[in-house]
Amino acid sequence: MSADTSSYNRGVEKMPFQKYRQFQPIDLPNRQWPSKQILTAPRWCSVDLRDGNQALIDPMNVDEKLRMFDLLLEIGFGEIEVGFPAASQPDFDFIRRIIDEDRIPDGVAIQILCQAREELIERSCEALQGAKNVIFHLYNSTSELQRRVVFNMDRAGIVDLAVQGTRIVKQGLKDFDANVTLEYSPESFTGTELDFAVDICTAVAEEWGATPEDKMIINLPSTVEMATPNIYADQVEWFCTRYPKRDSSVISLHTHNDRGTGIAATELALMAGAERVEGTLFGNGERTGNCDLVTMAMNLFSQGVDPELDFRAMPSIRRTVEEINKLDVHERHPYAGELVFTAFSGSHQDAIKKGMSRVDRDHWEVPYLPIDPEDVGSSYKETVRVNSQSGKGGVGFLLEEHYGISLPREMLVEFSGVVQKLTEQLDREVKVPEIFQALFDEYVAEDGPYKLLNFDLLSGRELDQRVVAKIEVSDNKVTIDGEGTGPIDAFVNGLVETLNEPVNVVEYHEHSLDEGKDAKAICILAVNDGDDGRCFGIGVSRNTITASLNAIISAMNRRWKG
Repeated sequence: MSADTSSYNRGVEKMPFQKYRQFQPIDLPNRQWPSKQILTAPRWCSVDLRDGNQALIDPMNVDEKLRMFDLLLEIGFGEIEVGFPAASQPDFDFIRRIIDEDRIPDGVAIQILCQAREELIERSCEALQGAKNVIFHLYNSTSELQRRVVFNMDRAGIVDLAVQGTRIVKQGLKDFDANVTLEYSPESFTGTELDFAVDICTAVAEEWGATPEDKMIINLPSTVEMATPNIYADQVEWFCTRYPKRDSSVISLHTHNDRGTGIAATELALMAGAERVEGTLFGNGERTGNCDLVTMAMNLFSQGVDPELDFRAMPSIRRTVEEINKLDVHERHPYAGELVFTAFSGSHQDAIKKGMSRVDRDHWEVPYLPIDPEDVGSSYKETVRVNSQSGKGGVGFLLEEHYGISLPREMLVEFSGVVQKLTEQLDREVKVPEIFQALFDEYVAEDGPYKLLNFDLLSGRELDQRVVAKIEVSDNKVTIDGEGTGPIDAFVNGLVETLNEPVNVVEYHEHSLDEGKDAKAICILAVNDGDDGRCFGIGVSRNTITASLNAIISAMNRRWKG
Protein backbone atom coordinates (compact mmCIF):
# COMPACT_ATOMS: atom_id res chain seq x y z
CA MET A 1 0.00 0.00 0.00
CA SER A 2 1.55 3.30 -1.03
CA ALA A 3 1.68 6.27 1.35
CA ASP A 4 -0.18 9.48 0.60
CA THR A 5 2.87 11.75 0.47
CA SER A 6 0.75 14.71 -0.52
CA SER A 7 -0.26 15.03 3.13
CA TYR A 8 3.28 15.29 4.48
CA ASN A 9 3.70 19.03 3.88
CA ARG A 10 0.20 20.22 4.65
CA GLY A 11 0.21 23.34 6.73
CA VAL A 12 3.52 24.58 5.27
CA GLU A 13 3.15 27.94 3.54
CA LYS A 14 3.97 27.70 -0.16
CA MET A 15 6.54 29.82 -1.93
CA PRO A 16 5.14 32.17 -4.65
CA PHE A 17 6.08 29.87 -7.52
CA GLN A 18 3.13 31.08 -9.63
CA LYS A 19 4.94 34.34 -10.46
CA TYR A 20 7.48 32.47 -12.62
CA ARG A 21 6.97 30.97 -16.07
CA GLN A 22 8.59 27.87 -17.46
CA PHE A 23 11.11 28.37 -20.24
CA GLN A 24 9.69 26.96 -23.44
CA PRO A 25 11.60 24.08 -25.06
CA ILE A 26 13.20 24.44 -28.49
CA ASP A 27 11.53 22.81 -31.48
CA LEU A 28 14.41 20.60 -32.54
CA PRO A 29 13.02 17.08 -33.14
CA ASN A 30 16.15 15.82 -34.93
CA ARG A 31 18.71 17.11 -32.44
CA GLN A 32 22.12 15.47 -32.88
CA TRP A 33 24.07 16.60 -29.81
CA PRO A 34 22.88 13.90 -27.33
CA SER A 35 24.91 11.22 -29.13
CA LYS A 36 28.07 13.32 -29.51
CA GLN A 37 31.24 13.13 -27.40
CA ILE A 38 33.81 15.81 -26.58
CA LEU A 39 37.03 14.33 -27.96
CA THR A 40 39.26 17.42 -28.12
CA ALA A 41 39.74 20.51 -26.00
CA PRO A 42 37.96 23.68 -27.11
CA ARG A 43 39.71 26.97 -27.62
CA TRP A 44 39.94 28.41 -24.12
CA CYS A 45 39.59 32.08 -23.22
CA SER A 46 40.03 33.26 -19.66
CA VAL A 47 37.90 36.22 -18.62
CA ASP A 48 39.26 36.39 -15.05
CA LEU A 49 40.73 39.84 -15.63
CA ARG A 50 37.47 41.28 -16.93
CA ASP A 51 34.27 39.40 -16.07
CA GLY A 52 35.87 37.86 -13.00
CA ASN A 53 37.42 41.14 -11.88
CA GLN A 54 34.20 43.15 -12.15
CA ALA A 55 32.50 40.66 -9.83
CA LEU A 56 35.02 41.09 -6.99
CA ILE A 57 34.19 43.02 -3.84
CA ASP A 58 37.63 44.61 -4.12
CA PRO A 59 38.66 44.67 -7.80
CA MET A 60 42.26 43.87 -8.64
CA ASN A 61 44.87 46.61 -8.73
CA VAL A 62 47.39 46.67 -11.58
CA ASP A 63 49.96 44.55 -9.71
CA GLU A 64 47.34 41.92 -8.90
CA LYS A 65 46.24 41.90 -12.52
CA LEU A 66 49.81 41.31 -13.61
CA ARG A 67 50.08 38.42 -11.18
CA MET A 68 46.85 36.89 -12.51
CA PHE A 69 47.94 37.48 -16.11
CA ASP A 70 51.24 35.66 -15.47
CA LEU A 71 49.38 32.76 -13.82
CA LEU A 72 47.06 32.41 -16.80
CA LEU A 73 50.06 32.30 -19.12
CA GLU A 74 51.70 29.61 -16.96
CA ILE A 75 48.54 27.50 -17.12
CA GLY A 76 48.62 27.78 -20.91
CA PHE A 77 45.83 30.14 -21.99
CA GLY A 78 46.29 31.42 -25.54
CA GLU A 79 43.41 33.91 -25.35
CA ILE A 80 42.93 36.19 -22.35
CA GLU A 81 40.31 38.89 -21.98
CA VAL A 82 42.32 41.59 -20.24
CA GLY A 83 39.71 44.24 -19.51
CA PHE A 84 37.08 46.77 -20.51
CA PRO A 85 39.42 49.68 -21.24
CA ALA A 86 36.70 52.15 -22.23
CA ALA A 87 34.87 51.71 -18.94
CA SER A 88 37.76 51.62 -16.47
CA GLN A 89 40.98 53.62 -16.20
CA PRO A 90 42.73 50.80 -14.26
CA ASP A 91 41.82 48.43 -17.11
CA PHE A 92 43.17 50.89 -19.67
CA ASP A 93 46.41 51.35 -17.69
CA PHE A 94 46.89 47.61 -17.25
CA ILE A 95 46.45 46.93 -20.96
CA ARG A 96 48.90 49.67 -21.87
CA ARG A 97 51.41 48.29 -19.38
CA ILE A 98 51.42 44.71 -20.70
CA ILE A 99 51.73 46.05 -24.27
CA ASP A 100 54.39 48.69 -23.56
CA GLU A 101 56.44 46.33 -21.37
CA ASP A 102 56.19 43.56 -23.99
CA ARG A 103 54.65 41.12 -21.50
CA ILE A 104 52.42 39.35 -24.04
CA PRO A 105 54.01 36.25 -25.60
CA ASP A 106 53.88 36.06 -29.39
CA GLY A 107 51.38 33.19 -29.44
CA VAL A 108 48.89 34.83 -27.07
CA ALA A 109 45.96 37.05 -28.08
CA ILE A 110 44.62 39.67 -25.71
CA GLN A 111 40.90 40.30 -25.81
CA ILE A 112 38.99 43.39 -24.72
CA LEU A 113 35.27 43.91 -24.21
CA CYS A 114 33.37 46.88 -25.57
CA GLN A 115 29.75 47.88 -26.06
CA ALA A 116 28.58 48.90 -29.53
CA ARG A 117 28.99 52.62 -28.86
CA GLU A 118 31.27 54.91 -30.89
CA GLU A 119 33.09 56.72 -28.07
CA LEU A 120 33.77 53.41 -26.26
CA ILE A 121 35.07 51.77 -29.42
CA GLU A 122 37.48 54.64 -30.08
CA ARG A 123 38.86 54.46 -26.53
CA SER A 124 39.26 50.68 -26.83
CA CYS A 125 41.19 50.99 -30.09
CA GLU A 126 43.50 53.48 -28.37
CA ALA A 127 44.19 50.98 -25.58
CA LEU A 128 45.13 48.23 -28.07
CA GLN A 129 47.73 50.19 -30.07
CA GLY A 130 50.91 48.14 -30.43
CA ALA A 131 49.48 44.71 -29.55
CA LYS A 132 50.37 41.88 -31.93
CA ASN A 133 47.30 39.65 -31.56
CA VAL A 134 43.98 41.26 -30.73
CA ILE A 135 40.42 40.01 -30.23
CA PHE A 136 37.98 42.93 -30.20
CA HIS A 137 34.90 41.68 -28.31
CA LEU A 138 31.88 43.76 -29.33
CA TYR A 139 28.46 43.22 -27.80
CA ASN A 140 24.98 44.59 -27.44
CA SER A 141 21.88 43.18 -25.74
CA THR A 142 19.46 41.37 -28.02
CA SER A 143 16.91 39.63 -25.78
CA GLU A 144 13.22 40.45 -26.00
CA LEU A 145 13.25 41.58 -22.37
CA GLN A 146 16.22 43.94 -22.83
CA ARG A 147 14.77 45.37 -26.06
CA ARG A 148 11.46 46.06 -24.36
CA VAL A 149 12.56 47.15 -20.87
CA VAL A 150 16.04 48.67 -21.28
CA PHE A 151 16.36 50.00 -24.85
CA ASN A 152 12.74 50.43 -26.00
CA MET A 153 13.87 49.41 -29.48
CA ASP A 154 12.61 47.00 -32.10
CA ARG A 155 14.68 44.31 -33.81
CA ALA A 156 15.76 46.59 -36.64
CA GLY A 157 17.10 49.18 -34.20
CA ILE A 158 19.13 46.56 -32.32
CA VAL A 159 20.57 45.18 -35.57
CA ASP A 160 21.53 48.69 -36.62
CA LEU A 161 23.41 49.21 -33.32
CA ALA A 162 25.41 46.04 -33.88
CA VAL A 163 26.20 46.75 -37.54
CA GLN A 164 27.15 50.38 -36.90
CA GLY A 165 29.38 49.27 -34.02
CA THR A 166 31.07 46.70 -36.24
CA ARG A 167 31.68 49.34 -38.89
CA ILE A 168 33.30 51.67 -36.35
CA VAL A 169 35.53 48.86 -35.01
CA LYS A 170 36.58 47.98 -38.54
CA GLN A 171 37.45 51.58 -39.23
CA GLY A 172 39.30 52.03 -35.93
CA LEU A 173 41.47 48.96 -36.46
CA LYS A 174 42.09 49.25 -40.22
CA ASP A 175 45.61 50.63 -39.79
CA PHE A 176 46.60 48.19 -37.03
CA ASP A 177 49.78 46.25 -37.79
CA ALA A 178 48.39 43.26 -35.92
CA ASN A 179 46.45 40.04 -36.21
CA VAL A 180 42.89 41.27 -35.47
CA THR A 181 39.82 39.11 -34.84
CA LEU A 182 36.32 40.42 -34.20
CA GLU A 183 34.20 38.68 -31.59
CA TYR A 184 30.52 39.53 -31.47
CA SER A 185 28.13 38.60 -28.64
CA PRO A 186 24.38 38.92 -28.88
CA GLU A 187 24.22 39.50 -25.12
CA SER A 188 21.45 37.57 -23.34
CA PHE A 189 21.43 35.05 -26.20
CA THR A 190 19.45 32.60 -24.05
CA GLY A 191 16.58 35.11 -23.90
CA THR A 192 16.79 36.06 -27.57
CA GLU A 193 14.51 34.63 -30.24
CA LEU A 194 16.70 32.23 -32.20
CA ASP A 195 15.74 33.52 -35.63
CA PHE A 196 16.68 37.03 -34.50
CA ALA A 197 20.00 35.80 -33.08
CA VAL A 198 20.79 34.31 -36.49
CA ASP A 199 19.77 37.51 -38.28
CA ILE A 200 21.84 39.88 -36.16
CA CYS A 201 24.94 37.67 -36.16
CA THR A 202 24.69 37.28 -39.92
CA ALA A 203 24.47 41.04 -40.37
CA VAL A 204 27.55 41.57 -38.20
CA ALA A 205 29.54 38.85 -39.99
CA GLU A 206 28.71 40.35 -43.38
CA GLU A 207 29.64 43.86 -42.26
CA TRP A 208 32.95 42.61 -40.87
CA GLY A 209 33.68 40.54 -43.97
CA ALA A 210 34.21 37.20 -42.24
CA THR A 211 35.42 34.40 -44.50
CA PRO A 212 36.39 30.73 -44.01
CA GLU A 213 40.03 31.85 -44.28
CA ASP A 214 39.64 34.76 -41.85
CA LYS A 215 37.00 33.77 -39.34
CA MET A 216 35.36 35.92 -36.70
CA ILE A 217 34.08 34.69 -33.34
CA ILE A 218 30.36 34.48 -32.63
CA ASN A 219 29.91 34.20 -28.87
CA LEU A 220 26.54 32.85 -27.68
CA PRO A 221 26.40 33.80 -24.01
CA SER A 222 24.13 32.36 -21.41
CA THR A 223 24.29 35.78 -19.78
CA VAL A 224 21.59 34.62 -17.40
CA GLU A 225 21.05 30.88 -17.08
CA MET A 226 17.33 30.55 -17.77
CA ALA A 227 16.67 26.86 -18.37
CA THR A 228 18.10 23.35 -18.10
CA PRO A 229 21.40 22.65 -19.89
CA ASN A 230 19.76 20.59 -22.63
CA ILE A 231 17.79 23.64 -23.75
CA TYR A 232 20.97 25.71 -24.08
CA ALA A 233 22.44 22.88 -26.17
CA ASP A 234 19.30 22.91 -28.32
CA GLN A 235 19.62 26.67 -28.80
CA VAL A 236 23.27 26.33 -29.87
CA GLU A 237 22.57 23.46 -32.28
CA TRP A 238 19.56 25.30 -33.74
CA PHE A 239 21.74 28.37 -34.29
CA CYS A 240 24.68 26.45 -35.79
CA THR A 241 22.52 24.59 -38.30
CA ARG A 242 20.73 27.73 -39.51
CA TYR A 243 23.44 30.41 -39.34
CA PRO A 244 24.53 31.03 -42.97
CA LYS A 245 28.04 32.22 -42.04
CA ARG A 246 28.84 29.10 -39.99
CA ASP A 247 31.91 28.25 -42.06
CA SER A 248 33.26 31.77 -41.50
CA SER A 249 32.77 31.81 -37.72
CA VAL A 250 34.09 30.17 -34.57
CA ILE A 251 31.15 29.50 -32.23
CA SER A 252 32.02 30.46 -28.67
CA LEU A 253 30.27 29.92 -25.33
CA HIS A 254 30.10 32.12 -22.25
CA THR A 255 27.87 30.59 -19.59
CA HIS A 256 26.82 31.81 -16.17
CA ASN A 257 25.77 29.67 -13.27
CA ASP A 258 22.43 31.09 -12.10
CA ARG A 259 20.83 27.64 -12.02
CA GLY A 260 24.02 25.93 -10.87
CA THR A 261 24.55 24.13 -14.19
CA GLY A 262 26.92 26.43 -16.07
CA ILE A 263 29.51 23.69 -16.59
CA ALA A 264 26.94 21.14 -17.73
CA ALA A 265 25.46 23.69 -20.13
CA THR A 266 28.90 24.39 -21.58
CA GLU A 267 29.68 20.70 -22.05
CA LEU A 268 26.38 20.00 -23.79
CA ALA A 269 26.74 23.10 -25.97
CA LEU A 270 30.18 21.89 -27.08
CA MET A 271 28.50 18.65 -28.10
CA ALA A 272 25.98 20.80 -29.98
CA GLY A 273 28.65 22.37 -32.20
CA ALA A 274 30.48 25.12 -30.30
CA GLU A 275 34.30 25.25 -30.47
CA ARG A 276 35.39 27.83 -27.92
CA VAL A 277 34.75 28.44 -24.20
CA GLU A 278 35.05 31.58 -22.10
CA GLY A 279 35.15 31.36 -18.33
CA THR A 280 37.15 31.92 -15.17
CA LEU A 281 39.34 29.94 -12.80
CA PHE A 282 37.12 28.34 -10.13
CA GLY A 283 34.04 30.04 -11.63
CA ASN A 284 34.28 33.52 -10.12
CA GLY A 285 31.89 35.93 -11.83
CA GLU A 286 28.70 37.96 -11.59
CA ARG A 287 25.94 36.61 -9.33
CA THR A 288 26.57 32.86 -9.01
CA GLY A 289 29.60 33.00 -11.27
CA ASN A 290 30.90 32.03 -14.70
CA CYS A 291 31.75 28.67 -16.18
CA ASP A 292 34.60 27.23 -14.10
CA LEU A 293 37.44 26.52 -16.52
CA VAL A 294 39.33 24.42 -13.97
CA THR A 295 36.47 21.96 -13.65
CA MET A 296 35.76 22.07 -17.39
CA ALA A 297 39.37 21.25 -18.30
CA MET A 298 39.73 18.60 -15.61
CA ASN A 299 36.49 16.93 -16.71
CA LEU A 300 38.11 16.44 -20.11
CA PHE A 301 41.31 15.21 -18.47
CA SER A 302 39.38 12.63 -16.44
CA GLN A 303 37.97 11.24 -19.71
CA GLY A 304 41.38 10.80 -21.30
CA VAL A 305 41.21 14.01 -23.36
CA ASP A 306 44.16 16.42 -23.37
CA PRO A 307 42.75 19.66 -21.87
CA GLU A 308 45.66 21.69 -23.28
CA LEU A 309 45.82 23.54 -19.95
CA ASP A 310 48.23 22.65 -17.14
CA PHE A 311 46.81 22.20 -13.65
CA ARG A 312 49.57 19.99 -12.24
CA ALA A 313 50.30 22.66 -9.59
CA MET A 314 46.65 22.88 -8.49
CA PRO A 315 47.27 23.75 -4.79
CA SER A 316 49.58 26.62 -5.79
CA ILE A 317 47.13 27.82 -8.45
CA ARG A 318 44.29 27.76 -5.93
CA ARG A 319 46.26 29.71 -3.33
CA THR A 320 47.30 32.35 -5.89
CA VAL A 321 43.74 32.87 -7.11
CA GLU A 322 42.44 33.05 -3.54
CA GLU A 323 45.01 35.70 -2.67
CA ILE A 324 44.25 37.81 -5.76
CA ASN A 325 40.45 37.47 -5.69
CA LYS A 326 40.23 37.53 -1.89
CA LEU A 327 37.69 34.73 -2.21
CA ASP A 328 38.16 31.24 -0.81
CA VAL A 329 37.83 28.22 -3.05
CA HIS A 330 35.37 25.85 -1.41
CA GLU A 331 36.86 22.79 0.30
CA ARG A 332 34.70 20.54 -1.86
CA HIS A 333 35.38 22.34 -5.16
CA PRO A 334 35.88 19.69 -7.89
CA TYR A 335 39.51 18.69 -8.42
CA ALA A 336 40.88 21.66 -6.45
CA GLY A 337 39.22 21.85 -3.04
CA GLU A 338 41.28 21.01 0.01
CA LEU A 339 39.00 18.07 0.86
CA VAL A 340 38.08 16.93 -2.64
CA PHE A 341 40.21 13.78 -2.53
CA THR A 342 39.53 13.16 1.16
CA ALA A 343 37.38 10.31 2.43
CA PHE A 344 36.05 10.20 6.00
CA SER A 345 33.60 7.34 5.47
CA GLY A 346 34.91 4.00 6.67
CA SER A 347 33.65 2.05 3.65
CA HIS A 348 35.14 4.62 1.26
CA GLN A 349 38.46 4.48 3.08
CA ASP A 350 38.57 0.72 2.90
CA ALA A 351 37.83 0.76 -0.84
CA ILE A 352 40.48 3.43 -1.49
CA LYS A 353 43.05 1.48 0.53
CA LYS A 354 42.39 -1.68 -1.48
CA GLY A 355 42.35 0.23 -4.77
CA MET A 356 45.64 1.96 -4.03
CA SER A 357 47.30 -1.38 -3.31
CA ARG A 358 46.40 -2.58 -6.83
CA VAL A 359 46.61 0.61 -8.85
CA ASP A 360 47.96 0.43 -12.40
CA ARG A 361 49.83 3.63 -13.28
CA ASP A 362 48.93 3.21 -16.96
CA HIS A 363 45.19 2.92 -16.32
CA TRP A 364 43.86 4.64 -13.22
CA GLU A 365 41.06 2.81 -11.44
CA VAL A 366 40.66 3.49 -7.73
CA PRO A 367 37.24 3.52 -6.05
CA TYR A 368 36.00 7.02 -5.15
CA LEU A 369 38.98 8.74 -6.80
CA PRO A 370 38.07 9.71 -10.38
CA ILE A 371 41.61 10.95 -11.04
CA ASP A 372 45.03 10.36 -9.53
CA PRO A 373 45.50 13.09 -6.87
CA GLU A 374 49.18 13.23 -7.78
CA ASP A 375 48.26 14.52 -11.27
CA VAL A 376 47.10 17.81 -9.73
CA GLY A 377 49.82 18.18 -7.10
CA SER A 378 48.04 16.41 -4.26
CA SER A 379 49.32 13.49 -2.21
CA TYR A 380 47.86 10.04 -1.68
CA LYS A 381 48.38 10.69 2.01
CA GLU A 382 45.72 13.41 1.85
CA THR A 383 43.00 11.16 0.42
CA VAL A 384 42.00 9.71 3.79
CA ARG A 385 41.26 11.54 7.01
CA VAL A 386 39.71 10.19 10.16
CA ASN A 387 36.72 11.39 12.15
CA SER A 388 33.83 9.70 13.97
CA GLN A 389 32.45 8.41 10.64
CA SER A 390 35.64 6.57 9.75
CA GLY A 391 36.60 2.93 10.10
CA LYS A 392 39.54 0.62 10.17
CA GLY A 393 40.40 1.21 6.51
CA GLY A 394 41.17 4.88 7.06
CA VAL A 395 43.24 4.27 10.18
CA GLY A 396 45.23 1.53 8.45
CA PHE A 397 45.76 3.60 5.31
CA LEU A 398 47.15 6.57 7.23
CA LEU A 399 49.55 4.47 9.29
CA GLU A 400 50.83 2.77 6.15
CA GLU A 401 51.13 5.94 4.04
CA HIS A 402 52.72 8.16 6.69
CA TYR A 403 54.75 5.71 8.76
CA GLY A 404 54.98 2.49 6.77
CA ILE A 405 53.21 0.59 9.56
CA SER A 406 50.93 -2.22 8.43
CA LEU A 407 48.82 -3.48 11.31
CA PRO A 408 47.52 -7.07 11.38
CA ARG A 409 43.83 -7.11 10.56
CA GLU A 410 42.70 -8.21 14.03
CA MET A 411 44.82 -5.51 15.62
CA LEU A 412 43.58 -2.92 13.13
CA VAL A 413 39.96 -3.71 13.99
CA GLU A 414 40.79 -3.41 17.69
CA PHE A 415 42.77 -0.18 17.30
CA SER A 416 40.12 1.46 15.11
CA GLY A 417 37.83 1.24 18.14
CA VAL A 418 40.45 3.12 20.17
CA VAL A 419 40.59 5.83 17.50
CA GLN A 420 36.79 5.98 17.34
CA LYS A 421 36.65 6.72 21.06
CA LEU A 422 39.35 9.37 20.61
CA THR A 423 37.34 11.17 17.89
CA GLU A 424 34.27 11.15 20.13
CA GLN A 425 36.29 12.39 23.08
CA LEU A 426 37.86 15.24 21.06
CA ASP A 427 34.64 15.86 19.08
CA ARG A 428 36.59 16.52 15.89
CA GLU A 429 38.80 15.01 13.22
CA VAL A 430 41.84 13.16 14.54
CA LYS A 431 45.15 14.20 12.98
CA VAL A 432 47.69 11.66 11.74
CA PRO A 433 50.24 12.35 14.55
CA GLU A 434 47.44 11.87 17.09
CA ILE A 435 46.61 8.46 15.60
CA PHE A 436 50.28 7.55 15.70
CA GLN A 437 50.56 8.59 19.34
CA ALA A 438 47.37 6.73 20.23
CA LEU A 439 48.87 3.57 18.76
CA PHE A 440 51.82 3.80 21.12
CA ASP A 441 49.70 4.86 24.07
CA GLU A 442 47.58 1.76 23.62
CA TYR A 443 50.14 -0.90 22.70
CA VAL A 444 53.42 0.16 24.34
CA ALA A 445 52.34 -1.04 27.77
CA GLU A 446 54.94 -0.12 30.36
CA ASP A 447 52.33 0.11 33.09
CA GLY A 448 52.01 -3.49 34.24
CA PRO A 449 53.71 -6.18 36.30
CA TYR A 450 56.42 -6.91 33.72
CA LYS A 451 59.44 -4.82 32.75
CA LEU A 452 62.56 -5.73 30.77
CA LEU A 453 65.67 -4.41 32.56
CA ASN A 454 68.45 -5.83 30.37
CA PHE A 455 69.44 -8.89 28.38
CA ASP A 456 72.43 -10.65 26.84
CA LEU A 457 72.60 -12.74 23.70
CA LEU A 458 74.76 -15.85 24.07
CA SER A 459 75.52 -18.91 22.04
CA GLY A 460 73.09 -21.68 22.89
CA ARG A 461 74.17 -24.83 24.66
CA GLU A 462 71.83 -27.00 22.67
CA LEU A 463 69.91 -24.65 20.35
CA ASP A 464 71.10 -21.75 18.17
CA GLN A 465 70.46 -18.88 20.54
CA ARG A 466 70.50 -18.28 24.28
CA VAL A 467 69.06 -15.22 26.04
CA VAL A 468 69.83 -14.32 29.61
CA ALA A 469 67.64 -11.43 30.72
CA LYS A 470 66.76 -9.62 33.90
CA ILE A 471 63.11 -8.66 34.19
CA GLU A 472 61.04 -7.07 36.88
CA VAL A 473 57.89 -8.90 37.93
CA SER A 474 55.68 -6.95 40.34
CA ASP A 475 58.68 -5.15 41.87
CA ASN A 476 60.70 -8.38 42.08
CA LYS A 477 63.80 -8.74 39.91
CA VAL A 478 63.97 -12.11 38.17
CA THR A 479 66.65 -13.60 35.91
CA ILE A 480 65.47 -15.74 33.05
CA ASP A 481 67.59 -18.03 30.93
CA GLY A 482 66.24 -19.61 27.77
CA GLU A 483 67.32 -21.17 24.50
CA GLY A 484 65.65 -21.24 21.12
CA THR A 485 66.07 -21.04 17.37
CA GLY A 486 66.37 -17.26 17.66
CA PRO A 487 66.36 -14.46 20.25
CA ILE A 488 62.55 -14.22 20.43
CA ASP A 489 62.10 -17.98 20.75
CA ALA A 490 64.83 -18.13 23.42
CA PHE A 491 63.33 -15.23 25.40
CA VAL A 492 59.83 -16.75 25.31
CA ASN A 493 61.15 -20.13 26.40
CA GLY A 494 62.99 -18.49 29.30
CA LEU A 495 59.78 -16.68 30.34
CA VAL A 496 57.75 -19.90 30.24
CA GLU A 497 60.29 -21.85 32.28
CA THR A 498 60.75 -19.12 34.90
CA LEU A 499 57.21 -17.75 35.24
CA ASN A 500 55.44 -21.07 34.75
CA GLU A 501 52.72 -19.55 32.62
CA PRO A 502 51.95 -19.97 28.89
CA VAL A 503 53.51 -17.40 26.59
CA ASN A 504 53.33 -18.00 22.86
CA VAL A 505 54.07 -15.47 20.10
CA VAL A 506 51.37 -16.00 17.47
CA GLU A 507 52.00 -13.03 15.16
CA TYR A 508 55.07 -10.95 14.37
CA HIS A 509 55.66 -7.83 12.22
CA GLU A 510 58.64 -5.52 12.05
CA HIS A 511 58.93 -2.08 10.40
CA SER A 512 61.46 0.73 10.22
CA LEU A 513 60.16 4.10 11.39
CA ASP A 514 63.00 6.22 10.03
CA GLU A 515 65.92 6.08 7.64
CA GLY A 516 69.64 6.24 8.25
CA LYS A 517 71.90 5.01 11.02
CA ASP A 518 69.65 6.35 13.79
CA ALA A 519 66.52 4.71 12.43
CA LYS A 520 64.19 3.11 14.95
CA ALA A 521 62.58 -0.26 14.51
CA ILE A 522 59.01 -0.95 15.57
CA CYS A 523 57.98 -4.48 16.39
CA ILE A 524 54.31 -5.45 16.45
CA LEU A 525 53.42 -8.89 17.77
CA ALA A 526 50.76 -10.82 19.59
CA VAL A 527 50.86 -13.40 22.36
CA ASN A 528 48.09 -15.86 23.04
CA ASP A 529 45.76 -14.92 25.86
CA GLY A 530 44.86 -18.45 26.88
CA ASP A 531 41.39 -18.34 25.29
CA ASP A 532 42.38 -18.78 21.63
CA GLY A 533 42.59 -15.01 21.40
CA ARG A 534 45.48 -12.66 20.85
CA CYS A 535 46.88 -9.80 22.85
CA PHE A 536 48.97 -7.33 20.85
CA GLY A 537 51.98 -5.33 21.97
CA ILE A 538 54.47 -2.91 20.45
CA GLY A 539 58.13 -2.30 21.13
CA VAL A 540 60.35 0.42 19.71
CA SER A 541 64.12 0.67 19.73
CA ARG A 542 67.10 1.35 17.50
CA ASN A 543 67.93 -2.32 18.14
CA THR A 544 65.47 -4.71 16.48
CA ILE A 545 65.95 -7.41 19.11
CA THR A 546 65.31 -4.94 21.94
CA ALA A 547 62.17 -3.76 20.11
CA SER A 548 60.97 -7.35 19.80
CA LEU A 549 61.52 -8.26 23.44
CA ASN A 550 59.86 -5.06 24.62
CA ALA A 551 56.89 -5.86 22.36
CA ILE A 552 56.53 -9.22 24.15
CA ILE A 553 56.59 -7.47 27.53
CA SER A 554 53.96 -4.92 26.30
CA ALA A 555 51.70 -7.73 25.08
CA MET A 556 52.03 -9.56 28.39
CA ASN A 557 51.20 -6.40 30.36
CA ARG A 558 48.13 -5.80 28.19
CA ARG A 559 47.08 -9.44 28.64
CA TRP A 560 47.47 -9.04 32.41
CA LYS A 561 45.24 -5.93 32.36
CA GLY A 562 42.55 -8.00 30.74
